[in-house]
Amino acid sequence: MLDSAVVWMNGRGNTEQWGTTPYSQKPGGVARVERYLTENTPYMAELGGTPVGALVLDSGPSPQLPIAPAGEPERYVRLLISDRRHAGRGIGAALLDHAVEETRRAGAALLRVDCWAGGGGELVAFYERNGFTPTDRFLSGDWPGQVLARRVG
Repeated sequence: MLDSAVVWMNGRGNTEQWGTTPYSQKPGGVARVERYLTENTPYMAELGGTPVGALVLDSGPSPQLPIAPAGEPERYVRLLISDRRHAGRGIGAALLDHAVEETRRAGAALLRVDCWAGGGGELVAFYERNGFTPTDRFLSGDWPGQVLARRVG
């Protein structure tokens, strides 16, 4: 799904968010996914038994990014992706709803996520439509990011 997302983004003219190299061929890409699956909490969305989306939750932001801890218990979306062949079916929104439930189950009242803030802000708008509010902007190198938060209490 990550490799096909790069192809999909590039086909729309977006070469800034994840670049042009397939995710599986990026230095550290495969190892990052392996860490997501073993050190974090992954969830898969399926359609007819076929994986069509993935969500990875953690207890805070990536230490590789310039994002401050929340200062309270939280759940943090480390990865949210859906198979673009099934775009428009609400897969990402359903996974975010699951993240809200898992946040409550963990006894936390805060769910946060960070995303690419470039282009026309479409990704930020997606999270806003799903109940998140933009908080802090950041730069990781020349990559513009946006942290968003959602209270789930």
